[in-house]
Amino acid sequence: MTGAPGPAAASLPPRPEDGPARRATTTFGSLRIRNYRLFAAGQAVSHTGTWMQRIAQDWLVVELTGSPAAVGLTIGLQYAPMLLLGLHGGLIADRLPMRRLLLHTQAALGTTGLVLAVLVLSGQVRPWHVYVMAAVLGLVSVADAPARQAFVCELVGPEHLRNAVSLNSAVFQTARLVGPAVAGLVITVVGIGWAFLLNAVSYLAPLAALLLMRPAEMHPAERAPHGSGQVRATLRQVRRDPGLLWPIVLVAFVGTFGFNFPVWLTTFTVQVFRTGSGVYGLLNSLLAAGAVAGALWAARSLAPPRRVLTTAALLFGALETAAALAPALWLFAALLVPVGMAGLVVTATANAHVQLTADAATRGRVMSLFKIAFVGGTPVAAPAVGWVTETCGPRAGFLTGGLTSLAAAGVVGCALSRPAAEPETDTAAGTQPGVGPECGAETRSDGDADSAAKT
Repeated sequence: MTGAPGPAAASLPPRPEDGPARRATTTFGSLRIRNYRLFAAGQAVSHTGTWMQRIAQDWLVVELTGSPAAVGLTIGLQYAPMLLLGLHGGLIADRLPMRRLLLHTQAALGTTGLVLAVLVLSGQVRPWHVYVMAAVLGLVSVADAPARQAFVCELVGPEHLRNAVSLNSAVFQTARLVGPAVAGLVITVVGIGWAFLLNAVSYLAPLAALLLMRPAEMHPAERAPHGSGQVRATLRQVRRDPGLLWPIVLVAFVGTFGFNFPVWLTTFTVQVFRTGSGVYGLLNSLLAAGAVAGALWAARSLAPPRRVLTTAALLFGALETAAALAPALWLFAALLVPVGMAGLVVTATANAHVQLTADAATRGRVMSLFKIAFVGGTPVAAPAVGWVTETCGPRAGFLTGGLTSLAAAGVVGCALSRPAAEPETDTAAGTQPGVGPECGAETRSDGDADSAAKT
């Protein structure tokens, strides 16, 4: 890392070449790179299928059990592996050739959809089948998620990394917009099983993209050596660097308590507004539409990231609180758009800043820690929120998430406003004082990155 950033690093003034005119002309600059173009196309298809499976999975659990708590349990099983093993998954991504690793993980993820499709279409599916597949998906994602994020740097190099992480988020959120709508239509017309099958087929796209890439045109980072203490050293590195620490802390609070939308949207659809899967898909699409708008705003924003993070988090909590109290379906649906926008700005700004601040040799582990912070509390929070929702009603569950996010944003905002000491470097983590990473450290961003969401 080129000197770990001090407290003012997050608010460095924009360089002239990063102004609005240049950003407007380079919005899709990374797509000129063949390998990245293949990667983005493959991810667009598979992310759409993934969102279809998420909607189908939540709806299937509701149909099989009728319990919001069961939806929360399914989500918890899906994210528990990231909480328990996430940093080790990042270490795997730092050590193994990422293209080869992704070929295996993407194939495994597609297989989970195929298994569920067979079970549903044959009429043999039981709740425990869904629980097991959710846990398997979570285990595979432990290595897949950090590898996909760090792999982008190998595809585009440092010059285009900032642009590429913005496009990644745009791809992900566009899929989030399209996938639920398609899932709602498929479930209504032909049934849940076909949504799972289409997701399985969608993974052929990223597999083909990975196989068609030209290794000679990549920018591979040096793989992390085998050794003891590397995970602990990464934790020390993050703790000492405020440019890494505080964005991770903020998304930990917001992600744990404010992003339990599968529980809230299913119960609001069924219990509050008494509608069906078509409306459920529409609500998810409106949330995603706001997220796409948030991605575009975050990619162009020149405001200091610390201010963006805290302001967006405060708005996110306030808007969730308002949505929880909305008396009519139209108002609830309308509020989901700014909720999605504010939530994406929080996670995207934090994600991009962390990824571009981290050293190349430890990026997989640092992004795993970011992922753990974002989704790691879900195994505990989702069942708890499901219980609150089932016991006290959907409005109480949603209100709890909004108020908690609002309070956390205020506390973390106060912490971010305090002066911080210059962080120390930690050579045990794979960094060296004064030596920049092979990709991305010289680029500072208050833009976007993949991930906002829980993968």
